[in-house]
Amino acid sequence: MILLSSIIKTFEPAFLDQYQGQILPSHHKALAAMKVCRTHHSPRLRAGCSQCEHTMTVPHSCGHRNCPHCQHHESQQWLERQLQKQVPAEYFLLTFTLPAELRSLAWCHQRLLYALMIQCVWETVRTFSQNDKQLQGIPGAIAVLHTHSRCLDFHPHVHLVMPAAAMDAVKGLWRTKGGKSKKPYLFNHKALAKVFRAKLLSAISDAGLALPSSYPEEWVVDCKSVGTGEKALVYLGRYLYRGVIQEKDIVACQDGKVTFRYQNSKTKHIEYRTVTGEQFLDAINKLSPHIPITVDLWTVREIAAYLKRSEAVVRERITALPGFPHAIRLPVAGGKGRGQPLWKAKEVIAWTEKHQENRIA
Repeated sequence: MILLSSIIKTFEPAFLDQYQGQILPSHHKALAAMKVCRTHHSPRLRAGCSQCEHTMTVPHSCGHRNCPHCQHHESQQWLERQLQKQVPAEYFLLTFTLPAELRSLAWCHQRLLYALMIQCVWETVRTFSQNDKQLQGIPGAIAVLHTHSRCLDFHPHVHLVMPAAAMDAVKGLWRTKGGKSKKPYLFNHKALAKVFRAKLLSAISDAGLALPSSYPEEWVVDCKSVGTGEKALVYLGRYLYRGVIQEKDIVACQDGKVTFRYQNSKTKHIEYRTVTGEQFLDAINKLSPHIPITVDLWTVREIAAYLKRSEAVVRERITALPGFPHAIRLPVAGGKGRGQPLWKAKEVIAWTEKHQENRIA
């Protein structure tokens, strides 16, 4: 089996060179952790037998969320917590996919677009539940955002595991949805797609972002029955922790390229893909920033998180320092006034690095 740690050791120098200026400290930390996970370079734990007094040392796991070796316990705990919330109803797996024409916009504004996607998905299913003749109430659901496809392409989509049930808070009634048809049914997927499309496009415009010149009239939403929902939750939990690929699926590493296998979600067939080592490292840890440094804008909160300072300190002291990048304010929807101050992430990081160098000197 080809180890991820060996791939990182082989391609890390070229990867860092290719993505220079686009890598956050957290990305360096992730690479460093996974590179030594359970190897002779990692910290070691001494284990002993209470019966025979035999002792041995074993290498520590790194514990990083994107590491394929780690987080099995956390993943299992998450699954158990979700299973405890199950209700007596038929479950459905709903998938809301962002069209290809909007993915470049999502890539440039990931924090905002992901939040809007989750918000609009919830508003859509809540509207359908409240208007449904059998439900007439507020639904419950478990939502998970996936940013990449199984072949590691950027492909934002939201999964929703949802029971065909709702609570009428006013009357205190619990309602479930059933029917005479043998095939379980929740909502019409085309109607869901139409409403989700309208809500998300409106939310993007209200956020002050420019929509692309063209985007499809028909979006893709899938809605299928998954019985008790347990298998769907297992599927979602697989990608919440332990990274996006397992080491057993890495089939080759040679000539500067890595080949991995994945299951095509439509055909269910196993397929293979070959990419450069640098592209593979970028994909498995999503090391090209979640907030692209070259174009994204940071709020005071995001600057505070990056600098590990309070928002008050950043707002009142740091942004007022001589030489700190100037803020910009984008027009708000309707053209009335301007939004909150924003800073170019790349400029903030460059200022921070220069400030640290000056302190060392």
